[in-house]
Formats: sequence, C-alpha cells, structure tokens
Amino acid sequence: MAKKLIPMAISYDFDGTLAPGNMQEYDFIPAINMLSKHFWASVNDLAEKHEMDQILAYMYAMLEEARKAKVAVRKADFKNFGANIELFPGVKGWFKRINAYAKTKGVRLEHFIISSGIREMVEGTPIYKEFKKVYASGFMFDHNGVACWPALAVNYTTKTQYLFRINKGSLDVHDNSIINKYVPKEQRSVPFEHMVFVGDGETDIPCMRLVKDQGGHSIAVYNPGKHGAKKHAQQLIKDGRATLFATADYQEGSAIDLAVKAIIDKIEASSRVA
Repeated sequence: MAKKLIPMAISYDFDGTLAPGNMQEYDFIPAINMLSKHFWASVNDLAEKHEMDQILAYMYAMLEEARKAKVAVRKADFKNFGANIELFPGVKGWFKRINAYAKTKGVRLEHFIISSGIREMVEGTPIYKEFKKVYASGFMFDHNGVACWPALAVNYTTKTQYLFRINKGSLDVHDNSIINKYVPKEQRSVPFEHMVFVGDGETDIPCMRLVKDQGGHSIAVYNPGKHGAKKHAQQLIKDGRATLFATADYQEGSAIDLAVKAIIDKIEASSRVA
C-alpha cells in the first residue's frame, strides 16, 4: 500500500506578496484614464462618506469609473487586466519547485490565495492554475456577462475564515455546513501546524497571528525596493505577528525558499514521530 502523504498548505496574500503594488494599478486604472493616487483617494472619500467597507468601496468605484470611461467589465476583461500583472522574482517557478521538494519528503503541498484583490484578475495571471482555491474579492455577473455587483468582499478580518475552511476541508464559500460544524482536530484536512501564511501588510496580520498562534508559520515578505517595507516586516516579528521575514524573492536559494523547505522538513519529521 502506498504511503499516505502528509497534508500541508501555504496560503498567500497577493498584492505586495506575490506581485508588487496593487493589481488594479497595472492595466485597469490606466484603462479608465485615472492616476492611481486619484482612484484610491476617491475610494477613501467614498468609504468615509457612506461609512462603507473599504473593499466594497473600491469594488463599487471600479464599476462606476469603468462605466464613466466606457470600459468593458466582463469576466474576460478582468482576466485580461490581470494578464500583465508583474510578479516578484522566482514566483512563476516557485510552485513546481517547492511542490517537488515537498513530495520528496512525503508531503502533499497545496497552495491557496487569500486576498482582498480581485479573483477574476488573479485568474488572468500565469500562476492561477497553481492554486487549489483562490479566495479573493469577486464580482457577480449579469445575463450579459457584465460585472454588476460584488459577489464576495474579502477584508482583513474575513480573511481568517478561509484558513478555517482550509483547515476543515470546507472549501466552497457558499457552503457553511462544515465550516460551522465541530470537527475533531485529528479529523481536519490540514492541521494548522502544517500551514504557512505568507503576507506583507497590515491587512494580513489577523491571518498571520492566527496561523502562528495555532502552531503554524507566518512569513512576512517585503519589497526591497519599497521605502520602509523592511522595517515594517521587522516590526511584525517584534510584535509577535509573524514567525520570520524575508524579501519577496522566490528564487531557488532565497531566504523564503530555504525557510519553507525547512518548514517542510520539520512537518515531515514531526509527522514521522507522532
């Protein structure tokens, strides 16, 4: 009988974690003839005026500004907007390489996105196929295929529910039958001790802290070209939010590459003696 593989999951934020900046700033905001600073200022004004969730505010602003600029917002259009998102060094080859390493250790590694960004844009990136599930803010589309309403808004506090979905194996967001049900720890799909969360900012803190406090590992990544980013990542360590910090460089031999391989080794070793 084949040896049962040890389950493990890595969840990633997207903007600032796998890609520099915000995904909307690559093709979408230029398409609506706005500067990024003006778009985000309008989002902040909208949220303040209506006491509105920031994520819902920016999703509404995307649809409203696209309407004004006569820019199409079908699902295929969002995927096209995501196609040119820049990724950090090594991201494209990261998944195949780290999966192969995990397999040599008897570990079945799965990857997830937990992001406040737009899922339809993530679907347009060359790495979309690498994820078991993408939990990100997304739109509902009408009978003409046009985005008309937020279907899902993922903010910094709601992000944590998706970690529990991964933990319990309740991956469908519309199905709450398992997520709200008591499941003994030994029967859960992916123990928190076998989880890694990778993020870069304040919106990732609840997820970082949850995974770390439950025995997993949280990694704060930073863009070395962004002023103050390293200091912010170091502060997450000092505040007990993250386990370690590293540059957002996913190439072989990088700090995060070595760290995740060490975590895989640890999971394999602890499972062997359990």
